[in-house]
Amino acid sequence: MKVHDENSTTVTEFLILGFSSWNDNKLPFFSIILLLYSMTICENFLIISLVSTSPRLQSPMYFFLGHLAFADIVLVTSIVPKFLEVIVREGSPIPYVECLAQFYLYGGTVCTECYLLSAMSYDRYLAICKPLHYISMMNAKLRYSLTFSSWVLSFTLVSVTLSLLAELDFCNSNIIDHFFCDFAPLLELSCSDTTDVNIIMSVLSVPIILINFICIIISYVSIFNTIFGTSTTSGRQKTFSTCSSHLLVVSIYYGSMFIIYTVPNRGYLFTVNKFIALVFIVLTPLLNPIIYSLRNKEIQASVIMKILI
Repeated sequence: MKVHDENSTTVTEFLILGFSSWNDNKLPFFSIILLLYSMTICENFLIISLVSTSPRLQSPMYFFLGHLAFADIVLVTSIVPKFLEVIVREGSPIPYVECLAQFYLYGGTVCTECYLLSAMSYDRYLAICKPLHYISMMNAKLRYSLTFSSWVLSFTLVSVTLSLLAELDFCNSNIIDHFFCDFAPLLELSCSDTTDVNIIMSVLSVPIILINFICIIISYVSIFNTIFGTSTTSGRQKTFSTCSSHLLVVSIYYGSMFIIYTVPNRGYLFTVNKFIALVFIVLTPLLNPIIYSLRNKEIQASVIMKILI
């Protein structure tokens, strides 16, 4: 990093403050976050294990679910262990390179989940709207292509943002008033002109968020048309139950992201955004396996068989 003048100091590490207003209750706060993190890791590893070994869970839907579970593990592990240290120490330093690496892993997995949720909505569209052609269309080649491109494209696009962040100069202030190295808090600390970075970030959000969200909406418009075209009430309920879990996960995921990245980060709203970001990062990966398992008899049966064996 470059020094602008003799009076400026190059930043080699940042200080993450976390939730300083909760420092008086750091022990219960630490315990809750640690418990939620442990449960998240166990639940998602269980999903991956079941999808990998259970004969009941070899359909494309569970294949995508296994990748979503792995993305959730990477997401929480990139943030929560460091956050636990921040809670204990009431603020913790993080080296410049480690901060960028944390942003890269977080951004890459969030983008990957956007693509995976879009792929899962397409899978539900084929299963419900084109049931006779589902097996031939959602074949192994397409499944692997969709998941591989989700991971590669996501981390490639985030690499563009990462390279732009790495070009910025950080001087004087190094205090991140957040619980991890997110994009907006890092930009606020830069003493460089961030106009181009913001523009490019907005452009990149189109293929990452907007296009995926539009694909999900189009898929579900077709799905709902098919569901309401079903003649019997029981048929509608059975058809809707196959995609209700995914729709709930999508609603929580995109709803949280919309609030975090569109509401202005100023004053009281910034504190609210930090809390919503915490819920998004800690609770969403915890809830995903529960939501998919709650009404899914195949997963429940596989869990029972796993326990008995």
